Amino acid sequence: MLTQAQIAEYHEIGAIVVPDVLTPQEVAELARVTEDFVANARGLTTHTDIYDLEDSHTPDVPRVRRIKAAHLHHPAYAALVRHKRILAVLADLWGPDIRFDTAKLNMKSAGFGAPVEWHQDWAFYPHTNDDLAAVGVMMDDMEDANGPLLIVPGSHRGPVFDHHADGVFCGAMDPSRGDVDYAAAIPLTGRAGSITVHHVRAVHGSAPNTSERDRRLLLFQFRAADAWPLLGFSAGIAAFDALMVAGQPRAPRLAPAPVRLPLPPAALQGSLYENQKGMRHRFFDTPDAPRQPQPVK
Repeated sequence: MLTQAQIAEYHEIGAIVVPDVLTPQEVAELARVTEDFVANARGLTTHTDIYDLEDSHTPDVPRVRRIKAAHLHHPAYAALVRHKRILAVLADLWGPDIRFDTAKLNMKSAGFGAPVEWHQDWAFYPHTNDDLAAVGVMMDDMEDANGPLLIVPGSHRGPVFDHHADGVFCGAMDPSRGDVDYAAAIPLTGRAGSITVHHVRAVHGSAPNTSERDRRLLLFQFRAADAWPLLGFSAGIAAFDALMVAGQPRAPRLAPAPVRLPLPPAALQGSLYENQKGMRHRFFDTPDAPRQPQPVK
């Protein structure tokens, strides 16, 4: 699936966009299913095990920002866990033995989609090695204005930054500390049906959707089979191995990588969005925060 240039770009930047992985028919089915989910959120007054709601949600005007564990709630989402072209991309990066973790659908609806503050996925779930990545399936064309994923190039090779506020995990970096040059971030843009792949240690975030176009990104977390979670797996080894989606289970491989644990746990549980309400300083809500960085030519 990947050229040598794409593989090199992933290792250099910490992320790539792979165009046209899904067919237009697959994208249309995902969009139809997602529209039904949003419609079914009418009447809800708070978050559920399926829905994470925008702060501006009302029972009469449903506004959904996340469908949690999307693969558990509809076959159209579940089918992508073992999508041959997605797994082929990961095999080009890690080899044939691949284990799934979980999935979620992050939705930035036109005109009001919430931002995601800067963070590293590695801060949430460190493993014995860092051959982990999130695959984002673009359900809509992603452009600068509708809040695409932003990546700080090369940050996956640097430190793991503090994601705590007042000694408690909050799932986000404090932008006032100046740890990272956020102005250097690049957007991962592309056509619907493309996928993004970003390294688990890459610093990333996304601005609000200020456009008239939706931005729905279906995210799947994968790991090499020899990457085992440092915080354990409470469901047991049989359930852990049931998450294999390609190849064979492997013994854990321990590789040098900086680690911080997400402890004490965030004061607000439920989703990344709730965790990040524990921040003291925000980036994207600041009136003078820079607009979306432009792509590097």
